[in-house]
Amino acid sequence: MPAIPLAKAPQPAQTNPEQIRNFCIIAHIDHGKSTLADRMLGITGVVEARNMREQYLDRMDIERERGITIKSQAVRLPWRSGIDGKDYILNMIDTPGHVDFTYEVSRSLAACEGAILLVDCAQGIEAQTLANLYLAMENDLTIIPVLNKIDLPAAQPEKFAIELSKLVGCQPSDCLRVSGKTGEGVTELLDQIIAQIPAPKGSADAPARALIFDSVYDTYRGVVTYVRVFDGKLSPREQIQMISTGVKHELLDIGVISPEPVSSAGLSVGEVGYLITGVKDVRQSRVGDTVTSYQNPAKQALSGYKDPKPMVFSGLYPIDGDDYPMLRDALDKLQLNDAALVYEPETSAALGFGFRCGFLGLLHMEIVRERLEREFNLSLISTAPNVVYRVFLEDGKEKVVTNPSEYPNGKVDKVFEPIVKATILSPSEFIGTIMELCQSRRGVLGGMDYLSEDRVEIRYTLPLAEIVFDFFDQLKSRTKGYASLDYEPIGESEGDLVKVDILLQGDTVDAFSSIVHRDKAYPYGVMMTGKLRELIPRQQFEVPIQAAIGAKIIARENIRAIRKDVLAKCYGGDITRKRKLLEKQKEGKKRMKMVGRVEVPQEAFIAALSTNSDGEGGKGKK
Repeated sequence: MPAIPLAKAPQPAQTNPEQIRNFCIIAHIDHGKSTLADRMLGITGVVEARNMREQYLDRMDIERERGITIKSQAVRLPWRSGIDGKDYILNMIDTPGHVDFTYEVSRSLAACEGAILLVDCAQGIEAQTLANLYLAMENDLTIIPVLNKIDLPAAQPEKFAIELSKLVGCQPSDCLRVSGKTGEGVTELLDQIIAQIPAPKGSADAPARALIFDSVYDTYRGVVTYVRVFDGKLSPREQIQMISTGVKHELLDIGVISPEPVSSAGLSVGEVGYLITGVKDVRQSRVGDTVTSYQNPAKQALSGYKDPKPMVFSGLYPIDGDDYPMLRDALDKLQLNDAALVYEPETSAALGFGFRCGFLGLLHMEIVRERLEREFNLSLISTAPNVVYRVFLEDGKEKVVTNPSEYPNGKVDKVFEPIVKATILSPSEFIGTIMELCQSRRGVLGGMDYLSEDRVEIRYTLPLAEIVFDFFDQLKSRTKGYASLDYEPIGESEGDLVKVDILLQGDTVDAFSSIVHRDKAYPYGVMMTGKLRELIPRQQFEVPIQAAIGAKIIARENIRAIRKDVLAKCYGGDITRKRKLLEKQKEGKKRMKMVGRVEVPQEAFIAALSTNSDGEGGKGKK
């Protein structure tokens, strides 16, 4: 086995760029990226067999439990080629597979010269496989097609090799067959990486330029920034600056990950490693930014930098109002580790004090909430997710709405909503059900291509608001779990949207307000009033629950009053006495009605908001 002992391998800052190969592993979720990475760590000998564990590079508990990668991880692997017998350094980046983290994947691809396109032999090409492939092609990378999980009984390598070769533009025989689990074919794959992927190019004498492709917060060391050096050299104790912010930092520590951090004498052209500058906030070393020397700065930044924009907004409120300061501290700490998370304080009449948070997508939202509950021991209510709208009033003013309660009550001229281009991959037998689902969500068919005789790629343009609730769940259930979805924002379009308010006894409850399409306003109103009728307990007085668009009531339910048995003490047939008592009770009820406030239990909010999506799903089925 041509693994090299770490002591004899080429050392950082002294490695000839010709000996370096930078690559990342891209694939759909659950196609085996992290398992293949584990196997490479074992075969190259950087992790001893006794220390080996599954998903070695994934650092968070939540990643292990769910079996997903949230943060990109880089590692330096020494390897002696079985083809020419020379020593090489392989810098591997393991990337997330989910659509929410596409921006991070794109920066990881920008830091490499080649990519391993991994496809599960049992499931075939899926939506995120295609999306990542197109990203890799945009960055002009050398693509090595690899079929994983050949050890499974359901594997069909021959069939998927033909599909994959059509996409990549090679012969079916060029698709390498490996098993991340057993290690079969991984040695050949490492040799092919050296043979096919070009060495990094860059000028050693030019001013230093390094691309940040990930940054994480470490409790003890502050922000650890992962970089790929394109030009020049970075050395310890050197003054550096970020080109986008212009802020000066001192390099306290610099080194490589192999797979634990190892300090080095610097990083030269083509190398991948980490920097520690002592900053305490991830926002000061943003993914996609360029690092350069302070004394001799580069004139031009590396291309492709942009701020990740939140797509989905949701309110987070503590169940116990006293936990508000704890939630604020928790969000502050979490933001250190997640630059994409944005939040601002928000007050709701129904839920009290909380925060309006912006997320990259639904998975990102779920992970943030779970981390807050788990790491900081908080109990939270999250409001139904919604997207950002641009509202133009008749007097020409523009208002950006991230929360239904911000929707203007005045005369609205037009509303713009975000639009996404969705790619759905599925067996061809489900074309009809997929189309029906997309049509019910205001989708416009963009085109359809057959990848093989039984697999089809369907492209739709859909409003983002129609996807964020339960679209994915519906898609999976209608296609028996075979369909896969990928989407990317493509702008915005005008929509006929209205705000539906839910009123309890004439008072608007802002937590239940929602912005929906006019055609779906009535079903939404009926669903919410019906749900709240079941969830809110009976009061001393009758409570009307209404759904309204502006001043127009579109749906109504009543919660009947608790009728106290005032006649229990009476006996016999004194009917006039009984009548007097009942009249008196009626009068009392009227008085209660005027002053009475409806008590809504916390459980009602949780149930109504969490099952909001069920109602949406119901509408889709009508």
